Amino acid sequence: MTDQTPILRDYELLDRYTRTEGRVFLTGTQAIVRIALDQARRDRKNGLNTRGFISGYRGSPVGGIDLEVSKNRKLVAEAGVDFVPAVNEELGATQIIGTQQVETDPERTVDGVFGLWYGKGPGVDRAGDALKHGNAYGSSPHGGVLVVAGDDHGCVSSSMSHQSDVAFMSFFMPTINPANVSEFLTFAEWGYALSRFSGMWVGFKAISETVESGMSFELPKDRVFVTPEFEAPEDGLHYRWPDLPGPQIEARLEHKKAAVLAFARANPIDRTEWGHANARFGIVTTGKSHLDVLEALRLLGIDKARAAEIGIDLYKVGMVWPLEHDGALHFAQGKQELLVVEEKRGIIESQLKEYFYDYPGRKPERMVGKRDENGDRLIPWTQELGAVMLAKHIAGRLERNFPELDLVAKAASVVPAAAPINVPGATRTPYFCSGCPHNSSTKVPEGSQALAGIGCHFMASWMNRNTTSLIQMGGEGVNWVSRSKYNGNKHIFQNLGDGTYYHSGSLALRQAIAAGTNITYKILFNDAVAMTGGQDVDGPISVPAIAQSVAAEGAKKVVIVSDKPEAFRKSDFPAGVEIEHRRELDRVQRELREVPGTTVLIYQQTCATEKRRLRKRGKMEDPKKFAVINPLVCEGCGDCSVESNCLSVEPVETEFGRKRKINLNNCNKDFTCVNGFCPSFVTVEGATLKKAGAGADPRQLEKLAAKLPLPQRPDLSAPWDILVTGVGGTGVVTVGQLIVMAANLEQKGASVLDFMGFAQKFGPVLSYIRMARTEAEVNQVKIEPSSAHALIGCDLVVSSSPKASMTYRKGETRAVMNTAVMPTGDLVQNRDADLNAGARLEAIRGTVDAASLQTLDANLLSEALLGDSVYANVMILGAAWQAGLVPLGEDSLMRAIELNGVKPELNKAAFTWGRVVVNDRAAVERIAAMPVTEVQTLDEQISRRAAFLTDYQNKGWAKRYSDAVEKIRLAETAATGAPGALTEAAVKGLFKVMSYKDEYEVARLHTQTGFYETLGARFEGDFTVKHHMAPPFFPAKLDARGRPYKREFGSWMQGGLKTLAKLKALRGTPLDPFGHTAERKMEREMIADYRALLDRLAAGLTAGNREEAARIAGLVMGVRGYGPVKEQAAEKVRAETKAALEASEF
Repeated sequence: MTDQTPILRDYELLDRYTRTEGRVFLTGTQAIVRIALDQARRDRKNGLNTRGFISGYRGSPVGGIDLEVSKNRKLVAEAGVDFVPAVNEELGATQIIGTQQVETDPERTVDGVFGLWYGKGPGVDRAGDALKHGNAYGSSPHGGVLVVAGDDHGCVSSSMSHQSDVAFMSFFMPTINPANVSEFLTFAEWGYALSRFSGMWVGFKAISETVESGMSFELPKDRVFVTPEFEAPEDGLHYRWPDLPGPQIEARLEHKKAAVLAFARANPIDRTEWGHANARFGIVTTGKSHLDVLEALRLLGIDKARAAEIGIDLYKVGMVWPLEHDGALHFAQGKQELLVVEEKRGIIESQLKEYFYDYPGRKPERMVGKRDENGDRLIPWTQELGAVMLAKHIAGRLERNFPELDLVAKAASVVPAAAPINVPGATRTPYFCSGCPHNSSTKVPEGSQALAGIGCHFMASWMNRNTTSLIQMGGEGVNWVSRSKYNGNKHIFQNLGDGTYYHSGSLALRQAIAAGTNITYKILFNDAVAMTGGQDVDGPISVPAIAQSVAAEGAKKVVIVSDKPEAFRKSDFPAGVEIEHRRELDRVQRELREVPGTTVLIYQQTCATEKRRLRKRGKMEDPKKFAVINPLVCEGCGDCSVESNCLSVEPVETEFGRKRKINLNNCNKDFTCVNGFCPSFVTVEGATLKKAGAGADPRQLEKLAAKLPLPQRPDLSAPWDILVTGVGGTGVVTVGQLIVMAANLEQKGASVLDFMGFAQKFGPVLSYIRMARTEAEVNQVKIEPSSAHALIGCDLVVSSSPKASMTYRKGETRAVMNTAVMPTGDLVQNRDADLNAGARLEAIRGTVDAASLQTLDANLLSEALLGDSVYANVMILGAAWQAGLVPLGEDSLMRAIELNGVKPELNKAAFTWGRVVVNDRAAVERIAAMPVTEVQTLDEQISRRAAFLTDYQNKGWAKRYSDAVEKIRLAETAATGAPGALTEAAVKGLFKVMSYKDEYEVARLHTQTGFYETLGARFEGDFTVKHHMAPPFFPAKLDARGRPYKREFGSWMQGGLKTLAKLKALRGTPLDPFGHTAERKMEREMIADYRALLDRLAAGLTAGNREEAARIAGLVMGVRGYGPVKEQAAEKVRAETKAALEASEF
């Protein structure tokens, strides 16, 4: 059947900027860019020859403005808007000052320049001096300035929560607070008009929940402003020169404030929501809190009509400072109670109290806000507000004034109490990208500490990196200048990104040098500002330039460390600067920490994500080289993860336990994993990956799709909330964008809020989608606790997290869940970490509407049916649509996929396959040939391992294994009635020690198990296979830890390995050349020791101590790895076994 929902078929993505009427979908970031385009258009329409000028510094939530401008550079330039990225916030603000000076220049080429500054909350503080000067000296009549402050009220992606209103007040700068993306446009238009009239700069509050949201709405019409009757001072209000320092500047500010209030009276931005003349209870709100209040009232069943019956009205403040008092006092007069609801500190409430003191005849009987009439806390200022929370507060206040309403009980039952899921096991936290330079650069030598700083490298503070502390951007290391004076002048490492160095960090380094502090600055030079999207650093910067600068400043020693040291010319650096390969990082750091004073290590390696972008665009060579792990040689020791800290080194479960594999689809070819002390690694060079299979025949999909019934969709009689969960960097944000774009095409009200934080680094992503018939019904953009109608779960771990699950409505939320298990950072740091996937799925099932829950392994299906798992998220969306979770037509969703522009045909096929899974799962799994997991019986496990040991050595060796296991089985049966946990532990543990991987076995596993053949199946081209090993008897250089470096062996090694494999009969004999090494002696001793342990456990076995016996027998599985890794593990297991035996009854 075909869906016939009417849609806007002529809508294009660029319409977000070019349409002047009708409906658009805009994110907050896009709206900020459009603000400048709209002002330029209005000026042209009004006959003004102006230009716009944008400058500032990126930082969440305003971290993508420069990227968005860059993507639309031609359009922005043609509109008459200039963009100059700033080195830091105060210099950006100073550039904006210059735009307002243009009109005093007799040689100007324009009538004026309107400025737009942007920066996150801490950037407002940093730029305070420049912003204060700019506002004091003034704007120009045909210019005007908006100061866009990105405030992170919830401290989602900042070092601390921020509220810039307070700073703006101290600057004497009027501040406006838009509630949503739609108001960004109307408030900005008002703000520029105010700035031009009053001579003031205008603060523009842009909080995370607005900037990081997107919205479908009707474009507002241009507003016609009234020029107020206002007598300006003789010398005017605007920028002028000469204007020498003196009291006249402050006196003028007072006139400007009066002009601001006059403009606000003549052109109100504050409004009464419903205008109920006889209302006895008033609520004063602003910005996002206004939408929270509207939603809280909706939850309480109070709309405009019901509010009129009760006697309630709302006053929405647009300009939070200075508060326009005529409108506010008129609203307050005659009220029995006034409740002020504003997020964070009470800016409006304080002004109202001041006004009521000055105008006592117009104050209400009672006003409450941050505190009630008894002085007790009411509306909190230390957290973000929400509709459910406010419903309880509002209900309490209304019931106090209108006892007959009985609203408190209703507020308590309006949504059921949230019951967040909390499953033990590995969690999903942000992590360094695969191949990220910080995986190596943030390591510190044993015995040393590092201080964290602003940037992606801050994530080292929650990894095994001995990295602590945090300081403001640009202060890195300066706290150690004083601290070190009171700890014996200890040494420390300080991480410092190249972007931060250019922004302000060079001053911190200069301070440390001046103070003679014992500190090594590690300047992490990665060619991009990766944390906010991979932008270039805002100016010319290079490794030689930094080296020359810090050497000239007086650094005691400077060392360059790089993955490509050969790319540097010694002549470009000052005398004495050393250039080393990154494999020498540990040694270099040990040397630098011994040098008194301030030293500098510049670690150069291109950002992994930037490499991927450049390779896709053909601007960087993509080496035809791949790292591959032979799973049979792999011990699962995790040393490759220790060396690389890389998410592309993934766990893989095999019949012989957890091993590691390289995910070649997301590997960024850093190759530090190869340094893991393990001979399982080979590199395939001169190859290309064989293209993934074409997947299923499209005709099969067409045939199945033709039979699909249309789902019964939600009717949107009330707002519909969808939560999308997933993993950052996998395209999960696209799901929300597609849904809201489709809603825009159907001219429905819709919003999406993407909570990502560091999520582009494989962290958790939550997209809150709210939909309604019109945008006026959507209210706030965040889904409240226990309010989600639907879950589109693209990741099990995120879907079962407390933050996501607190939105589920017990037994009612309908869900589609991807059951694919995707690695987390915990699996990198802990080789045995368990995601508890089964428990997570059951927890979700027990929380949502279990009867309607749809599950599918979208990653496996996507790869099988479409040749790549990248389409998994859209497949989940298709399944969700077919299951009736999305109140939109198929046509609009398909058009949204086309507009997205990324492989639209394959993504549309993924959407349809998702639909088919819900309708005919068996047919899809048959076409996809989904693997069936077989559980081996105990006898099958023993038989399989005995066969393996026959190949390992001979039948006699295998019989010794089988006989020993049988002995334990009989003992356990006699003691407990049946073989169980101890026998199972012995089957694995004895096999482990008897199949130790010496040189003969490594050779056999490489050459006699089909490993080379699997490479031929995965790669194409005239490639060679190189082994990476540290074999005995080959002289090798030792690293700073005393471990031999691995060496690379060419294809000739295959012949040597084949010969070596045939010599396995020498194993353990006097003729065995390898048998005399300490490692081999240890391994042979382990066999005897383990058999003795099993005998001891069996002798004392009872039904009551069987589980403890099995636990002790299983400890040997911790002995993994090769060489020093294995020796260290064996020593640890010996100690653990001894302690366990001493504490037991065996």
